[in-house]
Amino acid sequence: MRYQQSDPDVRLMLRVRDDDASAFAELVARYEGRLVRLMRTMGPRADLAEDLAQETFMRVFRARKTYQPGAKFSTWLFTIAGNVARNSARSIGRRHEVNEVDAPRSQDADSGAQLLASTALDVSGMMPGRIAEGSERATIVRAAVEALSERQRMAMMLSRFENMSYVEIAETMDLTTKAVKSLLSRARVNLKESLQAYIETGVLSMPSDRSDDDDSDAEDS
Repeated sequence: MRYQQSDPDVRLMLRVRDDDASAFAELVARYEGRLVRLMRTMGPRADLAEDLAQETFMRVFRARKTYQPGAKFSTWLFTIAGNVARNSARSIGRRHEVNEVDAPRSQDADSGAQLLASTALDVSGMMPGRIAEGSERATIVRAAVEALSERQRMAMMLSRFENMSYVEIAETMDLTTKAVKSLLSRARVNLKESLQAYIETGVLSMPSDRSDDDDSDAEDS
């Protein structure tokens, strides 16, 4: 129970375990926007983000009686969110097509796209003026990120959106810290290749190692 005293969200969840409805409402208010933003990228379709966030909260509530504080609440929550996203992708037989990626449609989505763009530019070393501006750039970068393998994408989102450490990401994804570092390194390389190809040819290419099977050796690294 090492986080019980230091993590206020753990204390809230312990109240939820005791059927405190107001504590659950407070957790939802704190994390709903973050979960929706995360699901827009992790989930199989951007338009399912709110539903997937709600499903995550439902699972949290159903698991309340068995909850034991062993990690930060956010780590536990995003582990559940990752499972929800993967289950949703499997259930609808996800088939990703880059040219069907939607542009952001809300202020929260805009902020997420700007952070994705910042991430891509950081790792590629490109000047912002060299690629399209505004919604076009957001769509291009979102497509490049969504073309990453599921685990590369999730590791990047937890690192960039949630500012999680390697250790926290490893706990969330049930990987070693070395595997997390490998996933993030591959994600940066793949983003750089995709965006460089777009600048040079006008076509957004798929990374060469986007499948989850290609990430399997990261766990043994």
